[in-house]
Amino acid sequence: MRIPRSTARAMALHRSWNASIEWRLLDGRGWLLKAVVHEIEQRRLFPWIPVCFGVGILLFFQADGAPALWAPLGAFAVCGVAGIALRRNMTVLVAMIALSAVFAGFSAGVIRTRIVAAPALTRITITTIKGSVEAVEDREEGQRLLIRIIEMKDVAETERPRLVRVSVRAGAGLTAGQFVTGTARLLPPPEAAWPGGYDFARDAYYKGIGAVGSMVGQVRRVVDPPKLPDWSLQVAAQVDEARNALTQRIATSIGGAAGGVGAALVTGKRGLIPEATNDILRGAGIYHIVSISGLHMVLAAGTFFWLVRSFLSLGSTIALLWPVKKIAAVAAMIGATIYCIFSGSDVATERSLIMTLVMFGAVLVDRPALSIRNLSIAALIVLAREPEALLGPSFQMSFGAVAAMMALVPLMQRKPGDGTPTTILERGFRWVGRVMLGLVTTTLVASIATAPFAAYHFQSLNPYGLIGNALALPLVSVVVMPSAVLGVLAYPFGLDRPIWQVMGAAVEQVLAVSTWVGSFSGSTMVVPALSIGALAFLSLSLLVMAIPASSLRWIALLPAGIGLAFTTVPDRYDIFIDREGAGAAIRGARGQLTLVGRPSGFVTEQWMRADGDARNADDASLRREARCDSAGCIVIAGDGRRIAFVQDYAAFEEDCRRANVIVTRLQAPPTCRRPFIVDGAALKERGATTLRFSPDTVEVTSVRKGREAMAWPDSRSIPTDGVLAQGRPRPARPVPEQDFPEDEISTGEPD
Repeated sequence: MRIPRSTARAMALHRSWNASIEWRLLDGRGWLLKAVVHEIEQRRLFPWIPVCFGVGILLFFQADGAPALWAPLGAFAVCGVAGIALRRNMTVLVAMIALSAVFAGFSAGVIRTRIVAAPALTRITITTIKGSVEAVEDREEGQRLLIRIIEMKDVAETERPRLVRVSVRAGAGLTAGQFVTGTARLLPPPEAAWPGGYDFARDAYYKGIGAVGSMVGQVRRVVDPPKLPDWSLQVAAQVDEARNALTQRIATSIGGAAGGVGAALVTGKRGLIPEATNDILRGAGIYHIVSISGLHMVLAAGTFFWLVRSFLSLGSTIALLWPVKKIAAVAAMIGATIYCIFSGSDVATERSLIMTLVMFGAVLVDRPALSIRNLSIAALIVLAREPEALLGPSFQMSFGAVAAMMALVPLMQRKPGDGTPTTILERGFRWVGRVMLGLVTTTLVASIATAPFAAYHFQSLNPYGLIGNALALPLVSVVVMPSAVLGVLAYPFGLDRPIWQVMGAAVEQVLAVSTWVGSFSGSTMVVPALSIGALAFLSLSLLVMAIPASSLRWIALLPAGIGLAFTTVPDRYDIFIDREGAGAAIRGARGQLTLVGRPSGFVTEQWMRADGDARNADDASLRREARCDSAGCIVIAGDGRRIAFVQDYAAFEEDCRRANVIVTRLQAPPTCRRPFIVDGAALKERGATTLRFSPDTVEVTSVRKGREAMAWPDSRSIPTDGVLAQGRPRPARPVPEQDFPEDEISTGEPD
């Protein structure tokens, strides 16, 4: 009898490992060996390659400075050669493949960072700009433009951003492809509001955006541009203009908030959705339907697949002689690609397209479309192309949800011996029952799988999201997305308006369901931000549950338990400090954060959410515990320490004698040695900073410098020159105002 190749490999693996490990000490009855053999037979080692690839990417983003490329590439080559040379030893081979994947991921991060490298502004600038409009997003209050810069007054070419994103007032009437000029107020893309928060600057860097801001005064169109746009800009402008035209067509055909939502579902343009509607969708836990990603791509591609396959199956000759399923798969791949391009080719959409193409590609080669191996291939392609995607919520939530649902599929398959329905009525009841059970179960599993990522990135959970999704997704799947496909096909003929109105009726029902679910008490729960440790263990538990095919998956309970234990001890800070020193949030005697200074509303809400506090930025109770005058504020912390927020030099004399901690955007005088000081110079070096107090030390965490443990300045274990801004012999002079603008833009939520 011939032994299968996978079994032979498993036996070889056992022989090589058995030389150094006594298996009976590990598994008594051979449980572990059987599980490993089963994993190899089911080809479940391959999905760990993208996991190792992702580990390499994470290591790259933890590296200081700009890592050299030769080091990870050299290590990758060495591990590859070692694996080939020692391939007869399965232990070494597996280890070398894993290390090669790690170094490949690190190399991908280095290469990607170098490819997208472009200048970015380092300070606020008001200047005249000239450039071509690459994309336009219509919004309720005006337009938002993405401009490819050709000229920027008083800014050297080596420092000139390649792309800037600016807002203009309503009535500008600009379109993609136009060459424009005007005065813009620009500032560097803002960094995270707190260490671990959403880093808009990082996302902007990988998108090539070097500045953000607004146009001041009139924006003029130049009829005869000094430089003709290249073909890529012309194509991007034409696609964007077509998207805008269809967006307006759908929005006007449907009308109201439903029109904005319907347009976003088709074109990806979300600017016409009122903010109140966004809040309603978030409260119901179904905001994901307006972000074109995996759900929309699967439904759109599935609609193309079903239409083509049904049409070809009408003729018996074609159905019998032609590979109808494969033809429909090719049509679905083409349709999904066109949908991706027309919806803006955002990062999330492109990732969903890659996953969809891999799935339908498996159909072409007669392999199962839904498998953990295909998902692994899609993840590997996405991470090799965009390593930074690993850090974002879109990648984590989409791949996490799909992996969890794939792990669920074997548990939901019908077992041998199940009764076969005999009547049409019985078959109908069983079909409806399976559909409803599948919808509820998959929604529940996806919600559980994505909850850690939602808590980490958005600090919110929607406990009634199961109800909202169970009621809304059937409408989206059966009515909205098929109508979207038919509407786009009918749009060139001018026969699309009735179809959009049908889709609009379904969208209105989705909004009605969202309003009802969002009205439940506690529909949106604000939770403290998860620590990195909690997210890491919960992510590991998801991987261990989804990838193995054997009983090894139950090992996932161990990291899941550790991760849940971490969530019970939230990573709260005692002080949040704005990156420019404009304000701070200090934990008062009542245990809640107290606001001082003038931080922006966006930054304040980021701080509140990170602390698990549901109060809005305009809540009067935020300033209740602060005693303020024109020179600054004093807050008494829970342990009795006095925290001073200094806004005027006159306050230093008293606060340096009485306060334990001083926070200021100014530069502290050299005679101020007693308090622990975070001043303008320290913030300029570190960015947004948080402090956590203990009896002997202060834990300082900043966006640019990471985490450091420091002693209190009056401790005998620390030199008198202290840390951060304590006792440094420098003149008492203000930090230049232009480096710390008082106002800043609200970047909103991640795209």
